[in-house]
Amino acid sequence: MILSIETETVPRVPDGQRVTVDNLGYVEDGIIHVTARFGYMETPDVPAALALLDPSDTEGRLQLDEASYFLSKIELQRGKAPTMAPWRKRLFIATSHITADAAEYFGLPRDRTVIMGSQIEV
Repeated sequence: MILSIETETVPRVPDGQRVTVDNLGYVEDGIIHVTARFGYMETPDVPAALALLDPSDTEGRLQLDEASYFLSKIELQRGKAPTMAPWRKRLFIATSHITADAAEYFGLPRDRTVIMGSQIEV
């Protein structure tokens, strides 16, 4: 399953509109794309949203208590290109370090979450 999370422009999204499934054109390949929508006042709870999925849409019942989650993390590095003033680069990179922990924010179990990273020069 590939999961996308969208934050809507409404405070709360009803459970009936929370998740949608797209089979990506090949029904029996075992890969589906799920979009989970949350309102801007809600804290995303990914396992709770996935529990709302109909087993007929996901080729069977999901075993959420055994699921593994993969997150991406981007690390900013100071580059030599003159894209902005040096003090602005330092400030921008410093503020990127104080972001919330993604696994905790999305309600994911830490022991089954893998975080993969990449680096971008600013």
